[in-house]
Amino acid sequence: MWIACETRPLNQGSRITAWELMEDKIPVTLITDSSAAYLMQRGLIDKVIVGADRIVKDAVFNKIGTYSHAVNAKHHGIPFYVAAPTSTFDLNHTEADIKVEERDGDELRYFKGIKNAPDGVDVLNFAFDATPLELVSAIVTEEGIIDARTLW
Repeated sequence: MWIACETRPLNQGSRITAWELMEDKIPVTLITDSSAAYLMQRGLIDKVIVGADRIVKDAVFNKIGTYSHAVNAKHHGIPFYVAAPTSTFDLNHTEADIKVEERDGDELRYFKGIKNAPDGVDVLNFAFDATPLELVSAIVTEEGIIDARTLW
């Protein structure tokens, strides 16, 4: 069985990943992003596979929450893999060079047009985070498997 996280902030896991797996007749269970660690603790996850929007010399940039999944996987002794095309590699840069996009706060203040947060609440809504390569077991590309330690 495969598990797909909802993938905030735009629920791409709910809308896209789960759909693609089902289209390929792969059994999938959808979970909230924040429940992944609990499932790891319970032995219900034996490996983590994430995508990447950009891979730099010392980190993988992907949807927010990826770093948390990597830390939790490391804590529970679970391999953490990144699957990405080589076109995402940007080895001339490091994490410090990259500015992470911060999305509109109303994405969290409203759900389907209905306000769900108090007036005046401040919001931090980062779209991506950086996962240090030392937390990555391997990177899977169209050209083969790369040991992440060889990049840093």
